Amino acid sequence: MKRSSQPTINDVARIAGVSKKTVSRVINQSPLLNGDTRKRVEEVIADLGYVPNPQARALALRRNFLIGLIHDNPNAQMVLNVQQGMLEVLRDTEFELIVHPVNRGSPTMLADIGQFLERQRPFGVMILPPISENDQLAALCAEIGVRYVRMGSAPLDDAPHMVASNDREAVHGAIAHLIESGHRRIGLVLGPHGFRSAHERQKGYEEAIERAGLPLQRTLIVQGDYKFESGMRAAEQLLDLAPRPTAVFASNDEMAAGVLHVARQRGLNVPQDLSIIGFDDTPIASHLWPPLTTVRWPIATMARAAALKLLSGEGGAHSEDGEASLFVSTLIRRASVAPAAG
Repeated sequence: MKRSSQPTINDVARIAGVSKKTVSRVINQSPLLNGDTRKRVEEVIADLGYVPNPQARALALRRNFLIGLIHDNPNAQMVLNVQQGMLEVLRDTEFELIVHPVNRGSPTMLADIGQFLERQRPFGVMILPPISENDQLAALCAEIGVRYVRMGSAPLDDAPHMVASNDREAVHGAIAHLIESGHRRIGLVLGPHGFRSAHERQKGYEEAIERAGLPLQRTLIVQGDYKFESGMRAAEQLLDLAPRPTAVFASNDEMAAGVLHVARQRGLNVPQDLSIIGFDDTPIASHLWPPLTTVRWPIATMARAAALKLLSGEGGAHSEDGEASLFVSTLIRRASVAPAAG
């Protein structure tokens, strides 16, 4: 006979022969139970198909089962990769991911985020660059009592509150690879103004050029904004130079794809006439022709670590001391780099 309604906690308690409080302790994984009682209650829960009400649990535990992702980032693929990494951790827990985009140019950004945190009361939040670089935002989270982890292209906080990559060193290695291949005029497509990632990647480029004893030519450095169209505009500027660069480093894969597009439009062969390196190793990098040499940014791995830090101590999650904070980006060599001609 089918049940006319969903089973309740009262049903579980009655059939298991225990109190509602005991059922709640099983649901909330309290250690104050013997193994036999826990097993009996869990079996009844499974038999009935009982699903605890998350709102009721949140009220009982005085916190929510929400993990927030706060961002203002034009790189949609990067945001998707972060979500993928976080969801891999949250999938087998009671926590849900909520995404909260903001406008970093708004004078009310901090107040708006404060309202979001007060209204939703998430258990914790992950903050993406560039707003992760805002110390006032970190202080706001601490003041409200919301756990937070900041993602960056360089260390931004103490270990429990950050995950960071080594962008400067990674780009230095990519430019060194081009120099070792005989390239001397190497163009750079920058990321957006105000992004620490853009700054770190530019510094990696400049340091590699200077270490090789090459002149740092500002005409070879062109502004971009992490979008495909800005890569095309930057390529037009760089390829109009005389002499033009023999190689271009783009600060992300989308812009590298834009550079490749313009090179093809102008009848240049990649990599014989123009070598190109990107950054991120998003799916587009291996789908282009020729497949793109790029710096693999471990975004999903960093996101997984951030989620584990946020859930530290919850449901057996690893302790925050056990989760890495610094992650290494590596050069993935494919087919878009060749020795400089002549």
